[in-house]
Amino acid sequence: MNIDVIIPCYNEEKTIEEAIVRSIENLSTKDNLLIVDDGSTDKSNFLIKNLVNKFSNISLIKHEKNLGKGAAIKTALKKVKNEIVIIQDSDLEYSPREYKKLINPILKLKADVVYGSRFISSEEHRVLYFWHRIGNNLLTFLSNIFTNLNLTDMEVGLKAFKSDKILKLNLKEKRFGFEPEVTIKLAKQKCIFYEIGISYRGRTYAEGKKIGLLDVFVAVYCIIRYSIFE
Repeated sequence: MNIDVIIPCYNEEKTIEEAIVRSIENLSTKDNLLIVDDGSTDKSNFLIKNLVNKFSNISLIKHEKNLGKGAAIKTALKKVKNEIVIIQDSDLEYSPREYKKLINPILKLKADVVYGSRFISSEEHRVLYFWHRIGNNLLTFLSNIFTNLNLTDMEVGLKAFKSDKILKLNLKEKRFGFEPEVTIKLAKQKCIFYEIGISYRGRTYAEGKKIGLLDVFVAVYCIIRYSIFE
């Protein structure tokens, strides 16, 4: 099976080059990298274009204004051609070296969906915000109540899907609500979920971390909305 990796990018000039190069290093020449510049106002677009000219299996998609992570993923999904889709954040909190580990349950165990998990891993893990961990745990717990799954890290930014499973979903969320929405909709489709422990190099807000308290409330809303009302 071949892979399409989707990398949404918004003002990540400090990490986007390394994210792309390291992704290419962990993919075959038959795999594709779909980069969505989601209205960046820094040098991200320039840096991506330079790498597009260097590697033949990179595609750049441009949003003229910032629409959000979910919107960027929906745009990239229209370009997917391969059997497996990986979603990789552009900030390198998650390492592309985990790709092979991530897709193994799809290749060997008939998984439909594989989530990385920061919380069941023996890999290196940067120690950061206590309340972020509590928030992640609460959102995952609430999601599990409605889906009857036992995930440990629903909000993780490194996920793999069989393409036919995610492409049939009518995804609506434009921003970080993508994570609970896709989880609940795939669970309703009776998809086979797996988790695999991954490394994590989290960022501080000074280093460019974007998710905040408002996104927690949006995630709660999305969990309830897509579990009960759709």
